Amino acid sequence: MSTTEPLLHELLYCSVLAQNQMPTVVGQIVAQARRHNTERGITGLLVFDGIHFCQHIEGPREAVLALLERLRQDPRHTGLRVVYEGSRTERRYRRFDLGFAQSDADDDMAGIQALEGSAALERFLALKPGFDIHG
Repeated sequence: MSTTEPLLHELLYCSVLAQNQMPTVVGQIVAQARRHNTERGITGLLVFDGIHFCQHIEGPREAVLALLERLRQDPRHTGLRVVYEGSRTERRYRRFDLGFAQSDADDDMAGIQALEGSAALERFLALKPGFDIHG
């Protein structure tokens, strides 16, 4: 691999909690993801507002794309849409395999879902300092 090739793949997706799921399922999702992500070199941040999910993940390209495929098949959420995808040479999330935060603002996650590309990522990253992140 040359030094000019990106080492990490990152993506930001948004989805909605499935109607047949209780918000308490999120704890189970986070616990499973932390075990899985550690094994595969994936780090990131999941934010949930009681209805909407936004998750920013990074790691080896193959591992991130395989995770995305598993997420698309997960019946606990619907309407998964990737709003940003790109490459990085450095991790944004060094402290945890999956940080988790809840958003109390009604329109933060829905607002990100309405955006595309770098505008969606920039909005998510701008909100990050205001989250009480557990991880």
